[in-house]
Formats: sequence, structure tokens, C-alpha cells
Amino acid sequence: MKPPITRSFAALVGLVAWFALLLQYGLLIAMTWSDVGPLFGTLRYFSFFTILSNLLVALTATFAALPVRSAIADFFRASRVRGAAALCIAVTCGIYFVLLASTWAPQGAQLLADVLLHYVDPALYVGWWIACAGHGRLAWSDALRWLLFPLGFLAWTLVRGAWLHEYPYPFVDVDALGFGTVARNALGLGALFLAAGWSLVAFDRMAGRRLQ
Repeated sequence: MKPPITRSFAALVGLVAWFALLLQYGLLIAMTWSDVGPLFGTLRYFSFFTILSNLLVALTATFAALPVRSAIADFFRASRVRGAAALCIAVTCGIYFVLLASTWAPQGAQLLADVLLHYVDPALYVGWWIACAGHGRLAWSDALRWLLFPLGFLAWTLVRGAWLHEYPYPFVDVDALGFGTVARNALGLGALFLAAGWSLVAFDRMAGRRLQ
């Protein structure tokens, strides 16, 4: 696609992602205001992989849309970071659809936030990445580097869970499942991330050859 179309598409992705994130934040803070308070509510908000992956999408799309030059902008425009965002948001969508969507029935504004964060944002960003991000720059080792993000999230989840006895997802709930089961679940999710990451790299390399 031509650069103006690419930037316009990225702007749309960024706007939708930021709206969804702010909507979900407002809903969560309103729900937890009289319970744990805004500070711990904010901590809970940033303890969901859904939020972190959508935040990565929002930042990546924003810097793809804005004609600014800075070290931060260059970081988020790097092919490796754009690929990491595609991987994380795609896995977010897949895991939610397969494991989590059936466990609750959101209504009203929460339903809107749920659909945007788990389905619309992933579809828009992955579509932008495929059509507009530019390809042929990823290495097979990038799939291994991308594991650092979910590994960091897992480490934080376990530390926070041991502190507050609260876990964002049932498959990492050490109190309910025990550490052994959570470790097996983590290995399975790690394998999923790695397989999906290699698939993205394979697509990138193939698309890059076609553009040559």
C-alpha cells in the first residue's frame, strides 16, 4: 500500500485500540473503586495480558501513523517490535476465544470493550501488519526473542499472585491448580507462542521474497 494509506490504516488501528483500552480502564476502575481502590484497580488493569498486548498494538500503530522521529518512535517502528505486537495480539485473540470467552457473559459497555480488545483490535492490527508493515526483515531467532514478553508477564503474574492471591486467568492460578499444573500450562502456552512466532516469521520471509 502507498504510505498515506498505510498511515491512515495505522491511525484507525491506533484509535480503536486506545478507545478500547480507555473504555476498559474506566469500567474496571468504576467496578473496583469501592473495593480495592483506584491504585490497586490500576495494578489489576495492567496485570492482564490482554491489556498489555493491546497497549503494544496501540503504541505500535500510533507511531506507524505519526510522522515523528525519535528513539521511541524508531523502536516501535522496528520490524521486530511490529512482529511481536502481531504475535501477542493474535495469541490473545486465540486463547480468549478457545479458553475464556465461554466463562463469562459481559453486557453493555463491558461487552463492547470485550469485543474490541479480543476480536476487533487483533483483526485490525494483524490485517495492517500483513498488508502494510513491510516484510522480509525478520529472523528465525526473533521468535525466541518474542518469548521474553510472555515470560516477563508470567513472572509478574506469579509474584503478584503470591502477594495478593489473585490471578488474571484461571490457567495460571497457583492457589487453585498448584504450581506443577501451572508450570505445565505455561510450557504449553510457551510452545504456542513459539510455534505462532515461527509462523509469523515464515510468512514475513515469504512475503519479503515476493516483494523483491
